[in-house]
Order: sequence, then C-alpha cells, then structure tokens
Amino acid sequence: MKEKIVVTGGTGYIGSHTAVELMNEGYEVILIDNLYNSEAVVADRIGQITGKTPQLEVFDLCRKKKVSSFFRENNDVAAIIHFAAYKAVGESVNKPLAYYRNNLVSLINLLGAMKKHGIPAMVFSSSCTVYGQPEKLPVTEDAPIQPAVSPYGNTKQIGEEIIRDTIAAHQGLKGISLRYFNPIGAHPSALIGELPRGVPENLVPFITQTAYGLRDELKVFGNDYNTPDGSCIRDYLHVVDLAKAHVTAVKRLLEGKNKNDYEIFNLGTGKGVSVLEAISSFERATGRKLQYTIAGRRAGDIEKIWADPSLANRELGWKTASSLDEAMKTAWEWEQYIRKKTEEQ
Repeated sequence: MKEKIVVTGGTGYIGSHTAVELMNEGYEVILIDNLYNSEAVVADRIGQITGKTPQLEVFDLCRKKKVSSFFRENNDVAAIIHFAAYKAVGESVNKPLAYYRNNLVSLINLLGAMKKHGIPAMVFSSSCTVYGQPEKLPVTEDAPIQPAVSPYGNTKQIGEEIIRDTIAAHQGLKGISLRYFNPIGAHPSALIGELPRGVPENLVPFITQTAYGLRDELKVFGNDYNTPDGSCIRDYLHVVDLAKAHVTAVKRLLEGKNKNDYEIFNLGTGKGVSVLEAISSFERATGRKLQYTIAGRRAGDIEKIWADPSLANRELGWKTASSLDEAMKTAWEWEQYIRKKTEEQ
C-alpha cells in the first residue's frame, strides 16, 4: 500500500474520478465531503470500479475543531488533494458571503491542520477563471491574473494567494495549484460522473439532460462573438485525464521532484472548441440530434479561452489522451445510467 491521501470533496465530480485513479495506483484514499452537492453512494460506486470502497468521512471543513481532530486521529496522511468548494459562478454572484466563507475558511482550516500535524503536501483545485478574458491565446501560466468576474473566481485567486503565502512562511510545506480549463465526460464504467443539482451551469450536463428529454431545448448563449462560428470557445478536457493529472502532481510532491515549494500548472488540451462544435461532437458521438436555440449573451461569459498546457506536459509528464467525442460519449452513458437509477427508486 502506498501513502495515504485525503481527497476533500471526494464524492464530487472531479474528486470521485481522482479517487479512482489514486486507488488504481495503489494509494490509500480517505474521502472527506459534507455531501452538499453530492451523495454518499458515490463512495460505493468508487468501490465497484476499484474493488475497494474508500473510507468516507462526512463533515464540513469549515468546522475547525473537527478538521483538527480528524488529522490528529489520521496522523499518517501524506498529502491532501483539495477539491471541496462551492463552484457555481452564477450562484456566487447572488451569495458572495456563502462562497467566501465556505471556500476560504475550509482552505484556511486545512492549511492550519497541515502545519499543526506535519502534513507536507497539498494539491489545490484551481481554475482558468483566474485569467478572466486573457489578452493572448493560448494561455500560459505567466498570463496576468485579471480581476475576477465572480465571487467564485475570486475565491480561487485568493485561495492560491493564501496557499502561496502559507508555504512561503512555513518550511516543510509544499503545494501545487492546478488551473483547470473545462472538465467534461464521465468514467468509462458510467458509474460516476457529473450530477449538478438544479439547472446545470455547465454546457455538457445541459446537453445530456436535453438529449435525455429532461429539458425541452438547449440554449446557446450568443452567436455574435468574435469567433469562427460566433459562439464562445472553451478548452474541454476529459475528467479522467484531469484526474490522472492530480495523481501525477501528488507523486511529484511526495517524491520531491517539485522545482519550487509552490508550483502552478494549466490543465487543458491546448485546443479551443466552440459551443456549436461541442454540440456537433455530441451528436456525432451518440447519434442523437439536439434541439437548440440561440439566446442572447450571458452575463459574465468570456469570449474565448484555451490553455497552453506545455508546462504540465513537460514538467508533470502529463497530457490529455481522450478525444472530445470520447468525452461526450461517456457523458451520455453516465446520463442514461443515473436517470435509470433515479427512475428505479
């Protein structure tokens, strides 16, 4: 058995896929989640995929005493991968205090526990939202950080600053922030995937829910952007590829291969895909025709962004392996699986 890794937000979308990849590599995994936006049954599904159900601890990371007592009892944790956060951009505009409290207090509590209990390494779930609408494309890690367009984006910027300053002040702590572009898709087993509560804010769950008949039609927000087909451009990467990057980042820290105590990497494919191209990919991969209409631009949407992932390719030895069509196919298989499960209940 390799080292023990704590995955916060471990029953969530990216956390659950990362837990699978860690366990496939032989790590012992403990999931922490307050189940605000996920379900405990996900731990059992991880067990179905890997052959071993990970330990799940259900509590809120904003409870400082609970965080401290957990790490006191689990004093052999080698690293934390921190996903747990509220993440809906639109909701964050309406509930800024909830987002600042949840996303920042949980991080501060974890960093305090790392310092107190001698846990040396953290991999932080960050976001390309820190770049805003970049002046140059593709986006490198050296691109200037733009003023955040939402409280959610601001919590990622501030979170990175808190980690950087804490690591600078305390010898023995090290960390990596991974700035994701747009994760999509699901595990090829179709046992875990993205399951937003309420109306999805991300494109692919909206696509799959429309294809399944849960939504009457898909709205494309804007077709008058300065892009080849007028729709917004994003960098969509398969969630399993993204999960594998976290395993690589943890290994880098645990094996002492990091070049600085705090490092930042972009995670993306390096290819921009428009909303209309994404819809075509889904139709091609699944054979299902989508009903969609063009709506007005949505406030806060940036026009186009995609990654320059060459630093992660070079330093982490990581790159995306799955195609857009493969990601769409797995997203659709997951949608069908979870809807049938829901209908059976």
